[in-house]
Amino acid sequence: MTPYFSIIIPLYNKEDFIADTIKSVLNQTFTDFEIIVVNDGSTDNSLKELQSIKDHRIITIQQKNQGVSIARNNGIKNAKGDYITLLDADDEWKPNHLELFYKTIKQFPNGALFCNAYDIKSSDNYIIKATYNIEQVDHPHIIKDYFKASLIDAIGWTSAICFNKKDFYDVGEFVPEFTSGQDLDLLIRFALRKTIVFNPTVTCCYNKTVKNSLSKKKYQEIRYTIVNSFKDEEAQNASLNKYLNLNRYALAMQCKLIGNKALYKKLISEIDLKPLNLKQKTLLRTPRFSAILMKKFYFFLLKNKLYISSFK
Repeated sequence: MTPYFSIIIPLYNKEDFIADTIKSVLNQTFTDFEIIVVNDGSTDNSLKELQSIKDHRIITIQQKNQGVSIARNNGIKNAKGDYITLLDADDEWKPNHLELFYKTIKQFPNGALFCNAYDIKSSDNYIIKATYNIEQVDHPHIIKDYFKASLIDAIGWTSAICFNKKDFYDVGEFVPEFTSGQDLDLLIRFALRKTIVFNPTVTCCYNKTVKNSLSKKKYQEIRYTIVNSFKDEEAQNASLNKYLNLNRYALAMQCKLIGNKALYKKLISEIDLKPLNLKQKTLLRTPRFSAILMKKFYFFLLKNKLYISSFK
C-alpha cells in the first residue's frame, strides 16, 4: 500500500540524536507514512542506533559519503509517497506534525510547499519561538510574499516543510554540489514558482545547538554562490533582493568571525547598507576581535535565557 507521506532523513554521524529523531516520527498521530533513512557513510555508531529501532516503516539506504543534497535526492527518488517531508537527524517533531500537514494539504489542494511553524533551541536549556514578518493569525493561510515574510526567521525550515514529489522535480532537485545551504536554494526556487501555505501551529524544534557548518570556509563559499544565483530574479523582485541582502549580511558576519577576509571584503562591496538596521550596520563595521567578544557575550546571554538578534 502506498504511504501518504515519505519522510526523508539523511544520516551522517548523528549517533547521539538519531534514536530520538526516529522516535518522534513513530509517535506521530498520523501514521500513514514510510521513513527513508539515507546513511551517508556514517563512521560512528549512527547506523547501530538506527538498527536498534524496529519498525516495518523504516527503510535504510546505504551510500558512500556524498553530502546531504545527494542523500536527500536519493531518498526522494526512492520514495513511494506523493508527499515528501524532510527531517534532519538531529531534529524532532511534535506528535501532531504530520496530522497538521495532512489537514492543511486537504484545505489547500493547490498548495505546493507546506510549512509548519517551529521553535528554535538556541541553547541546551533555552527554546524560543521563531518570529515571522507576517500578521499574527491562528489558522493555515497562503503566504503571498515568502521573502518579505522571512526577513526575521524563515517561513520555511528544512525539518518543518512538506511538498508534493511532482512539484519538487518541477522546481528542480537539490543541487549535488551544494553541501551546505541547499535548503535555502530549494526554498527560494519554490517561493519563486509555487504556492506556499503556512500553518502557524508549532510542530517541531530546530536544534540550533548543533555545530553550524558555516564555520567552515568551503561552506561559506557555497552559501555565497547560492545567494548570488538569483541575480536576474532579485533585479525584478524587491522582496527577494532584501531577503538575499540580509543573507549576505549574515554570511559576512560569519566570515568576519572565522577570519575569511577575502570573502568578507567581497560581500561588503556587494551588500546594500540602506535596508540594514543600525545594529546590523554597527556589527559590520566592528573589528573582528570585538565581534568575537560580542558573540561570546551572546552565548552567555543564551545560557541565562536572554535572546537578542540583529534581525529585530
